[in-house]
Amino acid sequence: MANDLETLKDETLAALKEARTHSEWDAVRVGTLGRSGKLTGLLRQLGSFPHEERKERGQALNRLRDELTGLIEQRGKEIEELALQQRLAEETVDVTQPPATAPIGLIHPVSRTIEEITTIFGAMDFHVAEGPDIESQWHNFSALNTPEHHPARTEQDTFYLPATGESEEMRVLRTQTSGVQIRTMLGEKPPIRIIAPGRTYRADHDATHSPMFHQCEGLVIEKGITLGHLKGCLTEFLRAFFNQPDLPVRFRASYFPFTEPSMEIDIGWSRETGVIGGGADWLEVLGAGMVHARVLSNCGLDPAEWQGFAFGMGIERLAMLKNGITDLRSFYESDLRWLRHYGFSSLSPATLTEGF
Repeated sequence: MANDLETLKDETLAALKEARTHSEWDAVRVGTLGRSGKLTGLLRQLGSFPHEERKERGQALNRLRDELTGLIEQRGKEIEELALQQRLAEETVDVTQPPATAPIGLIHPVSRTIEEITTIFGAMDFHVAEGPDIESQWHNFSALNTPEHHPARTEQDTFYLPATGESEEMRVLRTQTSGVQIRTMLGEKPPIRIIAPGRTYRADHDATHSPMFHQCEGLVIEKGITLGHLKGCLTEFLRAFFNQPDLPVRFRASYFPFTEPSMEIDIGWSRETGVIGGGADWLEVLGAGMVHARVLSNCGLDPAEWQGFAFGMGIERLAMLKNGITDLRSFYESDLRWLRHYGFSSLSPATLTEGF
């Protein structure tokens, strides 16, 4: 009598072991415990057994039903767990990657222009120097030979921050990155050859001015530096940046308190068409000059021993000229249409092999 129950148990266990999917498992469950299942059929046959055997067989069938029910439920949970693990493996998503349908991110024109400037001057053996956005008046003005009465020091042009103590003067949001030049001359021994790109702040806002914008200052301090070195360096930079080997470059006398002599640098362009390098007109793009002897002295350098030149340019201005952008304010409006139009691929970093 027990042989058929053992056979049923062995067959059920073997079928459960072979089951890999929910449908295969359910077929075993129904084939054993369902209305037409094998165990259900044996329970229905109890009435045909003699009275003295019926009780013993009924108890054995109930024990087998409870045991097989537990084993079937356990196997069902195992199959569900395996199915879940397989699904998770197949549907794994790298949340650090953008979805396939999302637009590819682009490099902002300001960031790209900084990369290009850094690449060109890097090839000339310059390195990038940095400084704080909040400067002392000494670093931002006084050390640069800017007098107290200079218009740049008025609150109309400069953002001042309240002093934290009675004896402390008001600090400023730097109006130029020239303070980085001062900090470099104070902290490093010549020879020095740096550029200092970064954010600057002035109280101005229109189509060609912004209260926050980017500048790149440059500084060279060595022995025997002359105006010829300045002209050669900046001429090569402008021709590389605009990718025009014969770009007309003009040096025009000007005035800055921190350089002597000082000059504005113009490039050839067409006022009518706006084409860089074409036409008979001139367009100012940056300022430069030989470092003033007083600035060198303020930084502990002997002007009789060390000479140098400095220059400064607006990064947005160069980006506008090179890429045909007409309004400075559009750089900061976060208009995705504008960014997609003027942005640069992150897969094509600025290199000299591209013609810079």
